[in-house]
Parts: sequence; C-alpha cells; structure tokens
Amino acid sequence: MSEPASREAIEIAVPSDDVVMPFQAEQADVLGRLVKLGPTVDTILSRHDYPEPVSRLLGEAVALTALLGASLKSEGKLILQASTDGAVDLLVVDFVVPGSMRAYARYNETKLADLDKDDDAALLGHGHLAMTIDRGQDVDRYQGVVPLEGTSLADAADTYFKQSEQLPSFLRLAVARHFQAAENGQGAWTWRAGGLLVQKLTREGGIVSPKRFEEDWTRAKSLAETVEDHELLDPTLASERLLFRLFHEEQVRVYRAISLKTYCSCSRERVGEMLQRFSGEELADMVVDGELWVSCEFCNARYDFDPQEVVSE
Repeated sequence: MSEPASREAIEIAVPSDDVVMPFQAEQADVLGRLVKLGPTVDTILSRHDYPEPVSRLLGEAVALTALLGASLKSEGKLILQASTDGAVDLLVVDFVVPGSMRAYARYNETKLADLDKDDDAALLGHGHLAMTIDRGQDVDRYQGVVPLEGTSLADAADTYFKQSEQLPSFLRLAVARHFQAAENGQGAWTWRAGGLLVQKLTREGGIVSPKRFEEDWTRAKSLAETVEDHELLDPTLASERLLFRLFHEEQVRVYRAISLKTYCSCSRERVGEMLQRFSGEELADMVVDGELWVSCEFCNARYDFDPQEVVSE
C-alpha cells in the first residue's frame, strides 16, 4: 500500500494518459478508480468514420470498461455489450488483463438522423447492458445484465452497481474532442475520455453505525460530485493531482497505475481459417464485383483474398 498523497508529491507528478489510477479515501472508507484516456481512445474511435454522437457514446463505453476491467486481479477478459433498439443498436468493448482494449459500435443512420444527437439515452433506446467476466476455459463465466430503459450508459451502470455489487456508488464519464497543438503550428483534433468511479465500503473487522456510514458516504459523494468534465479530460492534469484536489481532506491514498493500450486479435491467418468453415457455395455468394474481402469490426483492418483460390479450396 502506498503512502497518502502529499502536496509535494502531487506537484512533481508527471502527467500521463491511458492509465487507470486506483485510490482510497481513508477517512470516508471509500475506494475508487480514475481513468484518463488519450491516444488509446483516439485510436479506437478514429479507426471508424463514426458520426460524432456515436463516437462520444462509444468513448463513454471505453472509459466505463476501463474502470471496471481494472478491478480484475488475474488473467481474463471483461466484455461490455449494450444491445438496444435505439439508433446505436450495439456497443462492444473488450478489456484484456492487464490493460489491452478494443471496441466498436453499430448504428442505424436513419434513426440517428431523426434524434437529438446530444441525448445519449435516446441514442441507446431500450435493451440491455451486459458485463461478462471471462477468466478462461477452466472457469465459469460471470455475467451481470441490467436493462436499458431510455437511460444513459452511466445510469445503466449505476443500476448494475446497485444490483450486482450492492454498494453505494458514484460514476461520472466524460468524452470530447481536444485540439492538440503541434510544434509546426498545425495541430489536430483528437478524442479524449475520462471517468471517475467511487464506491463505499464497510470497515473490515469493526462495526460502523448506520449514521456514521451514511455521513461518510454523503461526504465522499459530495466531494466526487465536484469533479468537472474538463478535469477528467485535461491532458495536463495528472491523475494524482486531480485526486488530491478532490479528496485531500479524506487522506487520499493512490496505488500503482494500470496502463492501457489498444489491441486486436484479428490477422490474415485467422480470417483465412474462418473462411475455410464456409462451403464453396457460401464463399461464392460473398464475392462482390470479383472481390472477396473481410473487414474487422474492431480495428477496421481489411483482408483481401483471391476468390478463385479461396472458393476452390
């Protein structure tokens, strides 16, 4: 366990992106995680030509999955999937321990054009949010499912915490485009995302009165609610410094940060093996204008094959 964060330590902290920072506010007996995403979320979103509202919603899903996946202590995968009847009918995010991520979204252009694109609840519509923990072939999967009933992703996640973990929780997610200046004066717009999750725990080995429990949680939640979106997204504001700003009165203690990066498991070899499972007639139906190709939903990589060679195998 690390020492409580001090003002001196915060002042010399080096800002960093693509990390989840676990922490504990000892006075209030709360645990939490803070995520700040830069190049990782920008890479995931920039691989697809999503409309901005879809990118923002998928960015929130990536931040949420990072906060949840960082709690896994051993090998495994956390899969977040939202299936809905809304304009964005599918969101999928994978988190592989210790911190590899990939994601994609599927949307209906017609429905999207008819909606208020700043209303995430309308983008999602009705359906369900599933969170699956896969620890490998020898361990049973765990899955928690909560309804999406015209709610935002954060609201659905809050329902999940209440039903599955039964802990008082606070969650805030933020996603926006950020102008990154370059030395040549040009610069570019890039995606950023951030999130804060705080949960109340009971004291181990002791008894805490209901009144004290409620007072501690009310105080910690009130502090967490002061966080602004721009603080979660600011690339110059280090995670340690933000946590000290929010919870220094509660003796905040930070733990080793978890680094995040993008990944994809697709390859030409794996796609070729997948194609071999289809019959010659099915493969022939896949040929369009003399071309046979497969595009990865996650990384958008395209794999081209010779139709004559594939169909004849």
